[in-house]
Amino acid sequence: MEQEKKYDFLKRMAVVHQPNRRDDGLLPEPDEVVLESGWRIVYEVGASPLVVRAAYDFQDYLSVSMGVEVSVIAEECPVSQAKTLLLRIDSGVELPRGGFRCQVSQGKGVVLAACDERGIWAGTLHWEDVMNLREAPYLKLGESERRPLVRMRSVHSGCGFDDFPDWQLNAIAHGGFTAIDLFVRAPNQSAVGDCDINDLIDRANSFGLDVMLYSYLSSYKHPDDADAEEFFDSVYGEIFRRHPGFAGIHLVGESLEFPSKDPHTSGQRWNESVRDGIPDTRPSPGWYPCYDYPDYIKRIVEAVHKVKPEAEVILNTYNWGWAPAELREEFLRRLPKEITIQTTYDIFKFNDVEGLSCPTMDYSISAADPGYYFTSEVEAAKAAGVQHIRVTSNLAGMTWDFGCVPYVPVFQRWRHRMEVLKEYVQKSPVDSFYDNHHYGWWPCVCNDLEKEIFASDGAVDLDEFLYRCAVRDYGRQAAETVVKVWGQWSDAMDFYVGSNEDQYGPWRVGPAYPFIFQPNISRTMSAKEISFPTSDNAIFGGRIVKTFYTPYENINQSPGPLRYPRELRKLSKMETQWREANDLLESALPLMDERKRENGERLLNLGKFMLCFIRTTMNIKAWWLLNMKLQNQTEREPMLGILDEIEALAQKEIANVKSAMPLVAQDSRLGWEPSMEYVCDPWHLEWKLRQMESALREVDAYRKMVRL
Repeated sequence: MEQEKKYDFLKRMAVVHQPNRRDDGLLPEPDEVVLESGWRIVYEVGASPLVVRAAYDFQDYLSVSMGVEVSVIAEECPVSQAKTLLLRIDSGVELPRGGFRCQVSQGKGVVLAACDERGIWAGTLHWEDVMNLREAPYLKLGESERRPLVRMRSVHSGCGFDDFPDWQLNAIAHGGFTAIDLFVRAPNQSAVGDCDINDLIDRANSFGLDVMLYSYLSSYKHPDDADAEEFFDSVYGEIFRRHPGFAGIHLVGESLEFPSKDPHTSGQRWNESVRDGIPDTRPSPGWYPCYDYPDYIKRIVEAVHKVKPEAEVILNTYNWGWAPAELREEFLRRLPKEITIQTTYDIFKFNDVEGLSCPTMDYSISAADPGYYFTSEVEAAKAAGVQHIRVTSNLAGMTWDFGCVPYVPVFQRWRHRMEVLKEYVQKSPVDSFYDNHHYGWWPCVCNDLEKEIFASDGAVDLDEFLYRCAVRDYGRQAAETVVKVWGQWSDAMDFYVGSNEDQYGPWRVGPAYPFIFQPNISRTMSAKEISFPTSDNAIFGGRIVKTFYTPYENINQSPGPLRYPRELRKLSKMETQWREANDLLESALPLMDERKRENGERLLNLGKFMLCFIRTTMNIKAWWLLNMKLQNQTEREPMLGILDEIEALAQKEIANVKSAMPLVAQDSRLGWEPSMEYVCDPWHLEWKLRQMESALREVDAYRKMVRL
């Protein structure tokens, strides 16, 4: 692979129809129809713009990806006939929104029927998926049906924070998602500034995508105040008057604080819960199921539905998922019944590490099965009469586990999560997914799995499906090995550790994470925390990176000094398994088809980059333990010995940083995240080396101090 410049990855992501996906050596089976040049795509005169888009998009796919040239024609009352792909809206087809039926015959061509335009669009996109897996423009004879089990799968942009050019919307639709989330501060104001929101809604709808308002709206008002009705109308009613195309609004406690009167809270915003310099240790109202919170939510619901009765109002309860079940149950019982509850699959999941409590603190695919917060919240919401539950699923393939990679390639683990969630979809009010947060998404096998698993109630041979995905992307000779590598990476996640200091530190920015020598050698009494350098235009930037590594303790979590030795033993196993999987993948590169070799090289590059994250996390934990040990010594010789260990550990980390440099140079997506921008690119790795030099100078100075 050649080296890339910054943001070159956008050029790759924008290519939705990959060229030359056809394997000319593959012949059709007796039960397959061959689409050849000269066929026609036909739709009815007066069809909706989305049906027209579906026709021309599939024409482009056949040309670019399969080398087949077909025409697109609008006809009055078209009928099925030979060598014709007929796109037909049929009100008699009883399917969920986005569902479709396909009839393939030798003499009468192919008929795609749906009761709405979204179904036609989904059907042509499904044809692309089928042909990509087949690596030929062949469709099986007979009738098939796709019946979506979830009504909404929403994502944030994968190309930039709140950035949705048409090509990104097209890629999102091809990924199988049905909605996008936009952070909104005010009318025509996204989180990044001025935004023509109505234009975005129109453009998204033209690609078959709804738009959800992720609320950053300020509404610091108690629901009992005399002017509450007018106030909430001025915020929530007004946003829907100005932007009536929003399909719904997504509320989250941390960005929805209010002056609660609940004595269990501070009653203040989180950053104002201080009096005379003394912090109020009670949670702010955004992090607690206050007794008056249901009335606050009711005011919002009333304001929204007064303007747009059909708008969905979603409340994410994860900010108080740590609270006792009985408190959360009472909260759910008192909420307006028309609200959708959003709960998170993995957060707060209990993990026992050699007898210690090490819960999952943030989004993580290390949680194979859901945590108690999720299971109890779904059960309580169902009992409370909640009709719709949305799950923060992260099924697009990304979490905070590795904060600046395009996706986490542990597909067997993602598959397991999907299978668990499918059972919830079939047996509970779970019916929609929030498939990623602002860390974005990237086209990967997760998209294929989610489309396949949630297409119908029927069983799917997922072992065979994963193998077919590997054949498609890496070639038949290497496919079995690639699937095994995915499995080994998936198993390695059993040994992942992800406390807050890790996911806001080394897991977030990888080998660019600084190693700060903790004894404070200073003439100015400065704090040791340093600012992580990021672009001025980054929405969060270094503000979500904590550089002074130290345990962030939690009342449900064992203390860091107890956890770290055990976590290091876990991470050592993770490092071994990950490295062995990388070696196995590297051995398979010569087996890959020439036209697919770059796919394998990029996957290996990703695997090696993620191994650097593991090593940095191990090294920083050891670094903290040595720094603590150093400062608790009272004799000179042991201190000098520990300083030697610290210096050796620094050299080990320097080697790790240098090993990451060629990896990020070859793939400009590595080291980037939408809200932080670049945090582990070549510049940041050079910065890390300079920072390590500074730390080593401090180590040398401290050694001289010990010898005084």
